[in-house]
Amino acid sequence: MKLTHRLGRTRTGRSGMEAGITTAEYAVGTAAGAGFAGLLYTLLTGAFGDQLLGRLFKHVMGLLGIG
Repeated sequence: MKLTHRLGRTRTGRSGMEAGITTAEYAVGTAAGAGFAGLLYTLLTGAFGDQLLGRLFKHVMGLLGIG
C-alpha cells in the first residue's frame, strides 16, 4: 500500500507515471557497464594490453626499488 501526499505523489516524490523509471535506469547502467567491460577485455587481451601491463609492472617495480 502506497502512502500518498498532495498531488498524488508517493513518498519518493515521483508521480505514479514515473514509477518504473528506476528499472529503466538500472537497465541502461547495466548495459553501459557490460559494454565498458567488453571494451576493456578487448584492449587488455591484445598486444596493447600486454605492452600496457608490462610498462605498468616495470614502473611499479622501479618505484619499489626492486626492478
